[in-house]
Amino acid sequence: MGFIDTLMAARYGAEDLAAVALGSGIWLPVLISLGGLLMAITPMVANHAGSDQLRRTRLIFHQGVLIALFAGAFAWLILRNMEVVLDLMQVTGSLKIKTLGYLDALSWGIPGMMLYQGARSYSEGLGKTQPLMKIALFALLCNIPLNYLLIYGKLGFPELGGVGCGWATTIVMWIMALSSGCYLRYSRHFRSLYLISLPRPRANYLLTILRIGIPIGFTLLIEVSMFTVIALLIARLGEIVIAAHQITLSFTGMVFMIPLSIAMALTIRIGQFNGRKDPLSAAITARNGYALVCCSSVISCTLIALLSMQIAAMYSDNSDIIRLASSLLLIAAIFQIPDAIQVASAGILRGHKDTAVPLMIVFTAYWLIGLPLGYLLGLTDLIVPATGARGFWLGMIAGLSVGAILLLLRYQSIKPKCKRPTGS
Repeated sequence: MGFIDTLMAARYGAEDLAAVALGSGIWLPVLISLGGLLMAITPMVANHAGSDQLRRTRLIFHQGVLIALFAGAFAWLILRNMEVVLDLMQVTGSLKIKTLGYLDALSWGIPGMMLYQGARSYSEGLGKTQPLMKIALFALLCNIPLNYLLIYGKLGFPELGGVGCGWATTIVMWIMALSSGCYLRYSRHFRSLYLISLPRPRANYLLTILRIGIPIGFTLLIEVSMFTVIALLIARLGEIVIAAHQITLSFTGMVFMIPLSIAMALTIRIGQFNGRKDPLSAAITARNGYALVCCSSVISCTLIALLSMQIAAMYSDNSDIIRLASSLLLIAAIFQIPDAIQVASAGILRGHKDTAVPLMIVFTAYWLIGLPLGYLLGLTDLIVPATGARGFWLGMIAGLSVGAILLLLRYQSIKPKCKRPTGS
């Protein structure tokens, strides 16, 4: 959906694409970090499912709903008060107006997306991933015509440009929330659990979700906010640079879904094996996961490098944007491999409910290495003449590589605890 949003906004105009890029750089970190709280549901549910304690998973889900409601309201408030941030980043004129309009429109969808995240995390913890995939595909099919109607003003709808992209996303988010709620209510797998009912607070489960989920949320915030800060720092370089950066971020973000999905599967399977007290199978799963993400990342790295110009041309017909975006895509191709390794390691560690140490590793790799180095290369002449957006992407390669190595070492440090069961 992010790919479609970027593609359709780019076709409408460079300024609208820039507004969507800046707005996405603000709302995505908010959504993803708060959604990280709910990702703790997955290993907890997987663990109980592995030990045949399905009734307890209902209590976990209800605490997740409460967290989703409060987090959604908090995000709504934040996104409707972003003018001061844009002022600090010297975003002015019609670009500022369009960005604020986009954020205001999208803020109404965040509570629905948080509820969907809770339902998704619960269903995934039980290994039921296909129904949520179908809901996401249905949402994608809704997103395309909604964007067309609201961005371009077709069939009597107002022509809203980038702001219409925000309203389309809001509608889609609520479609996903309601669809997932219906699935949990009427599916034969969950009908007997009575999941869709009034949730009641249970302090022990609530605190456990927060204890595991808060480090996940901060980890994701650190990761995503680095891209946000980069987008805001290069805003002064003009619409061409913003657009090229957003194109690169959009496409590589879509490709990143492959190793991310493998990492989420690793969290589920390892959580289930830990619930069954089967650390050997958990270790084998981790090894296979690393093999999968390495293979997929080599393929994506090769394809992005070979087709960088064609990829950029899909988004825009502006020759300056295509030229810059293609050069950024060549750099982005390089970090596919370390990025895949670090996300797989994070998924494996999450399956072991190890979230605090990965938080510190990610903070070090991204904010103490990647972003400062990117700033020095991109906006100063201290190391080399300022390279603009290219410098930030080179800094990201360094940060991702350090993060991948440290997270891999972290997993190796806990791996000896996974011993072969007696008699196996």
